[in-house]
Amino acid sequence: MSQQQFKAIILVGGPSRGTRFRPLSLDVPKPLFPVAGAPLIAHHLAALSKIDGLQEVLIVGFFEDSVFSRFIEDASNEFPHMNIKYLREYQALGTAGGIYHFRDEILRGNPKQFFVMHVDVACTFPLTELISAHMRHRGLCTMLSTKIAREQAHKYGCLVQNPETHEVLHYVEKPETFISDLISCGVYLFDVSVFTEIKKAIKTKKEQENTYSVADSNKLSLERDLLRPLLEAKNLYCYVTEGFWKQIKTAGSAISANAAYLELQYHEHNARLATNNTDNGPEIIDAVYIHPSAHVDPTSKIGPNVSIGPKAVIGKGVRIKDSIILDNVTIGHASCVLHSVIGWNSKIGAWARVEGTAVSDDNEEMMKNGVKVQSITILGKEVSVLDETIIRNCIVLPHKELKSSYHSQILM
Repeated sequence: MSQQQFKAIILVGGPSRGTRFRPLSLDVPKPLFPVAGAPLIAHHLAALSKIDGLQEVLIVGFFEDSVFSRFIEDASNEFPHMNIKYLREYQALGTAGGIYHFRDEILRGNPKQFFVMHVDVACTFPLTELISAHMRHRGLCTMLSTKIAREQAHKYGCLVQNPETHEVLHYVEKPETFISDLISCGVYLFDVSVFTEIKKAIKTKKEQENTYSVADSNKLSLERDLLRPLLEAKNLYCYVTEGFWKQIKTAGSAISANAAYLELQYHEHNARLATNNTDNGPEIIDAVYIHPSAHVDPTSKIGPNVSIGPKAVIGKGVRIKDSIILDNVTIGHASCVLHSVIGWNSKIGAWARVEGTAVSDDNEEMMKNGVKVQSITILGKEVSVLDETIIRNCIVLPHKELKSSYHSQILM
């Protein structure tokens, strides 16, 4: 496989995206939000780093250049064999439009294939298997796909495949009626000759604009504008993964992605995870990540599925489960944090309880008919929870001081 030359494009969107990820995206853009102790986009890079012959990773979006500069510097040190660049769109061009705009950069070095990955997905990224599937059929595109619960399928791009050849026979983005429980994972492998098809799709859209006054002909969606002509030309195939897959749209969905990545690392016996040290460490249950600079009292009980960020201080007798504790958080003694994200520099007093609800669909809207639905509890940056206070099923915006208990509210 090493003779093949690959590139990868990670689509990160821009600051006008990720509004459903608030209040966490108020301080850090979603691609850089820490999940399982690493920025979300770092999990994509870790998977790409295992591919022989992958020359370069291009991060495409319309954030300011400065947003990713520190991350790219750190990532380049961690993955020295990959050239990692950020390419900024002059405006939102759509998922396929951005790829076409930077086609010269993508084609530099004469790669034969390139990956396209949406940043807001978490999965096992079986990229080697995706390459093998692609080489078998030699269509222009192989899309990673997975089976999902029938009642959730309408929220995603649904496809029907030929079970023998894995050619995609039908694809509809967010269908109104049930088509299939097989969905696109937002990860693709393209032959470079697909740029000819993108050019045709742009021409078709411009013609539609002239005929039907279609708005935004400059914006070209990979899913809505490119996959259909590929399918019609019998150039679209899929590879069905058995591994986990999560889409990260809302702030609460970070918890299930955190758990999935931690559990994967736990089963791989990854050395970065915390282990039980009977002499002077806290009680660790299953998959837990604790940053080396964090201080966790040995009488605390942590896990499963917890990540604790830099310089966090966890007091005596604290219980944390299914949660993300971000940088510089302080949790007072005998407090309990369950199914929650605790924002940067937040302080939780003694004998307090911050608790969310485990839900089957993390990307549900937070309000229904004016009522806050059961969900993960989110504390934004620099939130203070006083001693002996209970915060249950709440979204709390940054810089709030909570002096009394709250239940099922959005606290502005």
